[in-house]
Amino acid sequence: MKQARQPAKVTVTANGPYMVSGGLPLTRQTIEPNAAGESVAWREGERYPTSDTYALCRCGASKNKPFCDGTHGKIGFDGTETADQRSYVEQAEALEGPDMVLTDAAGLCAYARFCDRNGGVWRLIEQSDDPQVRRMLIEQTEHCPSGRLIAWKQAAGAPAPLEPKLEPSIGLVEDLGQKVSGPLWLRGRIPVVAADGTQYEIRNRVTLCRCGASGNKPFCDGSHASVGFRD
Repeated sequence: MKQARQPAKVTVTANGPYMVSGGLPLTRQTIEPNAAGESVAWREGERYPTSDTYALCRCGASKNKPFCDGTHGKIGFDGTETADQRSYVEQAEALEGPDMVLTDAAGLCAYARFCDRNGGVWRLIEQSDDPQVRRMLIEQTEHCPSGRLIAWKQAAGAPAPLEPKLEPSIGLVEDLGQKVSGPLWLRGRIPVVAADGTQYEIRNRVTLCRCGASGNKPFCDGSHASVGFRD
């Protein structure tokens, strides 16, 4: 008799790997830069063979990346979780434009830099009543892998978040512009459970540290760029 598939989720283990369940697809996701070096698009690459459950390296030192090979135990990896467990809205600053609202939870930044193009989303929000500017703002915020930035449409009653439609899956970020490997990119509202059993807020886009150097574990804080992490 075929066993039922486990619910899709990622569980952080104490000083160990991420345990993935639910048979989530795992693919390479590369940040494509333009001639000026600005992040402009995502390119999907290799798909890795996985089972219903698998373990992904969290310390950055596995010799079998992206999978865990037990190296965390040999190097004494300290994976203590330090992330703010408040909701996204509680962490974010809201910037109001003439036609839209931009929320920015800076502590979640994964340094993908889609936000910097066209003068930066913080300038674009000020001109969001211009249809062309509004399109650029939405595109740039939706490309943000961590969900740090969200554009909200002004609507009757309350603003509505504009989120890309993402199937549940995990991406291994590669950053051509910085020549480094980036975080695990969780897409499609995948639950993340802390080592103590607490569940973080479920969000459409989440980036988890896989270099071992983040000061905001389990989430990415861009440290992969400063330490030159390579997968």
